[in-house]
Amino acid sequence: MCNLYSITKGQPAIREFTHAMADCAGNLPPLPGVFPDYAAPIVRNQ
Repeated sequence: MCNLYSITKGQPAIREFTHAMADCAGNLPPLPGVFPDYAAPIVRNQ
């Protein structure tokens, strides 16, 4: 149950989908599994 999420799209697709104004992720590789104890990008509204 830890492996419910993955990141398969590139940064431009994530920025377009979320209408992000800033991108501080750097070079974000695809992640086949996002686990609770590993770093992952966060999109938030302010």
